[in-house]
Amino acid sequence: MSYTEQPLDGRERAIPDADLDRLAYETEFLAQLGGRVREMRAVHGMSRRELSRRCGLSERYVAMIEAGKGNVSIVRLLRIALVFRCT
Repeated sequence: MSYTEQPLDGRERAIPDADLDRLAYETEFLAQLGGRVREMRAVHGMSRRELSRRCGLSERYVAMIEAGKGNVSIVRLLRIALVFRCT
C-alpha cells in the first residue's frame, strides 16, 4: 500500500487496496447512499425493476447499491439521480 490519505485529525493512514479493507467511513457512506436510493425509489413508487430499466443498470446492480455493497461510479449515480429528477 503505497498511497496514503491525510484525515482531518492529522494522522496518516494507508488507503486500502481491496474492498475487504475498505475504511469504516467508506462502508458507512455506501450504506447511507444505498438507503437513500431505496428511499427515493419508494417515494416515487417505483419498483427496483423499473428503476433499473430507466437508468440502464441491471436489477442486481441496483440491489447491490441499495444494500450498500456496490461501489457505484459517479456516472452510474448520475443515471439514478436523473431518473428521480424526471419523475
